[in-house]
Amino acid sequence: MALKQLLLGDEALALGALHAGLSGVYAYPGTPSTEITEFIQSHPLTKERNIHCKWSTNEKTAMEAALGMSFAGKRTLVCMKHVGMNVCADPFMGSATTGANGGLVVAACDDPSMHSSQNEQDSRFWGTFALVPVFEPSNQQEAYEMAKEAFDYSEKRDIPVLMRMTTRLSHSRANVTSIDDTQARIPNEMHFPKNEIQWCTLPVNARKRYAQLTKDYAVFEEDAVHSRFNRFEDGPDKSLGIIACGIAYNYLQENFPDGCPYPVLKISQYPYPKELILKLAAQCKKILVLEEGQPLLEERLKGILPHDNEICGRLDGSLPRTGELSPDPVRKALGLPAREGCAKSDVPAPRPPALCMGCGHRDLFTAINAVMKEYPTGKAFSDIGCYTLGWLPPFQSFTTCVEMGASITMAHGSAFSGVWPAVAVIGDSTFTHSGMTGLLDAVNENSDILVCISDNLTTGMTGGQDSAGTGRLEAICEGLGVDPAHIRTIVPLPANYPEMERIIKEEIEYHGVSVIISRRECLQTLKRHAKK
Repeated sequence: MALKQLLLGDEALALGALHAGLSGVYAYPGTPSTEITEFIQSHPLTKERNIHCKWSTNEKTAMEAALGMSFAGKRTLVCMKHVGMNVCADPFMGSATTGANGGLVVAACDDPSMHSSQNEQDSRFWGTFALVPVFEPSNQQEAYEMAKEAFDYSEKRDIPVLMRMTTRLSHSRANVTSIDDTQARIPNEMHFPKNEIQWCTLPVNARKRYAQLTKDYAVFEEDAVHSRFNRFEDGPDKSLGIIACGIAYNYLQENFPDGCPYPVLKISQYPYPKELILKLAAQCKKILVLEEGQPLLEERLKGILPHDNEICGRLDGSLPRTGELSPDPVRKALGLPAREGCAKSDVPAPRPPALCMGCGHRDLFTAINAVMKEYPTGKAFSDIGCYTLGWLPPFQSFTTCVEMGASITMAHGSAFSGVWPAVAVIGDSTFTHSGMTGLLDAVNENSDILVCISDNLTTGMTGGQDSAGTGRLEAICEGLGVDPAHIRTIVPLPANYPEMERIIKEEIEYHGVSVIISRRECLQTLKRHAKK
């Protein structure tokens, strides 16, 4: 029986994975990918089938655990935002060499325009880099169908599949037609790879496997030519040919509700289908490339098309070079008149996000600021989390924020360069994600730094998921070698400011590695717990 549901793109992907016979999802929360795992966690099939759905400590551990499940013959999903691909790059690249046994799908959700991210990345590059296939749905229905097909394809070709989503698709809703849960594929029985040798990537094995992988990549390209997700749509007006990748195909269709007059090549499965591209180029001398993210395909076309083909897109200014696409810039690139819309608002730019009133991060920053006034040459380094908002007024408590875990190691490096005091501020979830190794480096060199772990007992920035180190931060720091006498715990409240400032100053004056754990539960999770 077919069902219709109103689903986010993330939820459609998750439902497709469940119906494909999923045995486990491994993920670290990060916008816009978080809802994939949350949907699986709350779905009845998860409990009924004992599907793994607990959060991982970081994306690297998630990828490695999923690879282990694939080795055992089970179908596994790995989820992360685009910058998480950087964290899991080592095992992801290695997985192309090992191949997949049980279906292995890696969902990478990109964030063009950086709605909640520190950079723009295009995860399609990882597919080319690792020589693995990439699926890129154009709408929610395709996200559902592609998830199932991606698992089938992974097992058919014994290769991991990268499934690329973007914010606008991940976080918008549409009707999705699906099968009933009772029709979901039964999860695989445990079985091991036929050729276990390639799973041990000693050079003698990896060289053979890499040679085979390069041959297989040509097969992946041929598969893309015949994929039902890639198609050539003819049009009467040959003055322009259009290549529309992923969600950009949706934006094109919105501008031509009665049908596009130009020939269109829709691409949602990579490697890019060279044969179909050449077919379009033979008919149309001018080609417009619509792709969300970076001009990955547009750049490659210059190497495969004749010189008399004119290629337009992000590189020549037909489309904006940065930020996400929408129907309006696509419309402009097509030479269509602008749509009438609402008049431009006279209201100034909206107020930037701010820490919740009463948040423990606020009290920690207030105390740090009070103490740091006594040390005008000191610097504070922050990290990725909701506490990053402490860079904004009225706090302006730190100087840098680069990526997950950088606060501790940047403080460590600056201290060696002569910066004193060097203070690192990091959240509890970010600390266990990628801060522990930096603290170990600092301990091994007895670095003169103060590390402030702002522990709100959750992963607050992404909605309150479980934090891997809850209740164990003191033990972790001691296990990494921090002197227990310099692992201090404070409760961030206005009434405690004098004690907080005294402790912060004492640990700054201690010339070695100090850790202060500032612990008070996130107000948002506290409210949810109170309701329960």
